[in-house]
Amino acid sequence: MTVADELLANLDKIVPWHLDLYQDLHRNPELSFHEVRTAGLVGDRLADLGYEVHTGIGGTGLVGILRNGEGPTVLARADMDALPVREATGLPYASTAVATDPGGRETPVMHACGHDMHVTCLLAAAELLAEHRPRWSGTFIALFQPAEELGTGARAMVDGGLADVIPKPDVALGQHVMGLPYDTVASRPGAALSAADSIRITLHGRGTHGSMPHYGIDPILLGSAVVMRLNAIVSRELPPGHFGVVTVGSFQAGSKSNVIPETTTLLLNLRSYDDRTRRQLRDAVERIVTAECEASDSPAPPDFEYTDPFPVTRNSPDVYEKVSAAFTEHFGDKAVLMEPSTGSEDFSDVPSALGVPYLFWIWGGFDPDTYHRAEADGTLSKVIPGNHASTFAPVMEPTFRTGAAAMTVAVLSYLSRPA
Repeated sequence: MTVADELLANLDKIVPWHLDLYQDLHRNPELSFHEVRTAGLVGDRLADLGYEVHTGIGGTGLVGILRNGEGPTVLARADMDALPVREATGLPYASTAVATDPGGRETPVMHACGHDMHVTCLLAAAELLAEHRPRWSGTFIALFQPAEELGTGARAMVDGGLADVIPKPDVALGQHVMGLPYDTVASRPGAALSAADSIRITLHGRGTHGSMPHYGIDPILLGSAVVMRLNAIVSRELPPGHFGVVTVGSFQAGSKSNVIPETTTLLLNLRSYDDRTRRQLRDAVERIVTAECEASDSPAPPDFEYTDPFPVTRNSPDVYEKVSAAFTEHFGDKAVLMEPSTGSEDFSDVPSALGVPYLFWIWGGFDPDTYHRAEADGTLSKVIPGNHASTFAPVMEPTFRTGAAAMTVAVLSYLSRPA
């Protein structure tokens, strides 16, 4: 029996408290950089467990440090923020919370990406480590991060002095619940999650009466030409088989059928697995948009505003080798190789800034018996809602046990004390 198995044999004792906490967090979600209540609950629990707690790092971020003799220093991270989504799960602990978004608008709020489960699982690992100190040696850092959904929370903690309050880690670990069977843990070396950039592009025209288009410059026609050309970047400028995504997620212009407006606003999202492709996509977007504006004789150059930047998550092969071996030993054939994901995370901003290797993995949160549904024609269709959907709701058990076990196993692959 491994040290991780010994600690996890005590998981049953702490499950009720943590599931109560999970339901509480799910019922009371908080938007990015407003995770005051969540951080308070986490900080109080860490302090009760004997952790050295530092709060207010990068706004609402906090860390708990547990020093337990000589050995490596391991940092484990969970994100805390929720999304401006109206919940439609029908769960008895569903959120009815409402908050004010950065634009001053009232919005419903929901944990539609599983961050409440992330917090609960990391706290469980923190409790198991605190209650069984004779079985491991070193320093454990539990980091609870704000604003992952904005892509800026990790960087805010770094800029807020994180390195000044924690010992330098030897390794950093993170995980995310996804639409997989709840007994599955998946990781991979190298690029695991894509980089992402969002761009707000404003195109300028000249407004006029809809019956007199020759007096104006139509930004809707201009925007339409831009969208058509942008959708050719991946198919015509990237090598066949090379990953890249250019999505136009919003096209906003005009308010009346007989008025040609002054401007059109496009919202774009770009995804890539390496810095070279990331630059190529950005350069292509700016080149195409600028050229189309010139072709339309736009009265002003386009405006580009880059927001929500996410780095590539590129797992260390050495950390992957060590942790994946521990996953296989504990989970058996349920520890699998993860396919590269087009999703994005800002987790890697922390270890990159601290200069330490890292591993980020995913685990499932859904019943494998209902993960696929047999259709009349004999095919199988996936029925699991994706992250950020209003119906995204991991099954509490055994999703919690799998996530708590994965984090505990990963941490102890570095901190276990030989029998």
